[in-house]
Amino acid sequence: MDKRKVMIVDDHPLVREGIKGLIEREPDLVVSAEATGASDAFVELQRDKPDLVIVDLALADGDGLELIERFRRYDPELKMIVVTMRDERLFGERVMWAGALGYVSKQAAPDILIDALRKTLRGEPFLSAEMVEQIFGRARGEGAANHSMFERLTNRELQVLRLIGQGLSTVGIADELHLSPKTIETHRAKIKRKLGVNSAADLVRQAVQWELSQL
Repeated sequence: MDKRKVMIVDDHPLVREGIKGLIEREPDLVVSAEATGASDAFVELQRDKPDLVIVDLALADGDGLELIERFRRYDPELKMIVVTMRDERLFGERVMWAGALGYVSKQAAPDILIDALRKTLRGEPFLSAEMVEQIFGRARGEGAANHSMFERLTNRELQVLRLIGQGLSTVGIADELHLSPKTIETHRAKIKRKLGVNSAADLVRQAVQWELSQL
């Protein structure tokens, strides 16, 4: 039997080993490649040509959403699924728009992860029941007032907020995202406006609280 090849992109060795152990209990699946971050993930993708890629959104050297978009540009038929601690209510739809087919919390039961992988390999989307209801509710125009204020932020603004929460300065964020400090200041101003905060200190507090809530 030819086994379906799975690549794992996660910067935590224990997480990679745990997911690998679950996958390799399945007779028709094998973990054929692993990457610790965005920089080596693309190299491994080109080398290994997996059937499915598992991606964490929080990578030490990059952003999981951007990596998914890059993978999709390279291979539009590639099947991808996100396994992360990030809030599905905030990132679930963004992940689907970026090109992944599924979204699983790292707190999910092992059988849910395996079910999600199999559905993704078949080309079927996988989201929690709560996320499906949120998407349909949005389509019906329901619950707009209850959406998290963070949903107003663009993907880039969420990246900037995450890095602010990790303690990076404007220059540090600019270096990390390969943008100019002026561009980062513009993003910071937009984030402050959307979150309703007035000072840089309030923005940092909000960013730190949000970053901690995602761990």
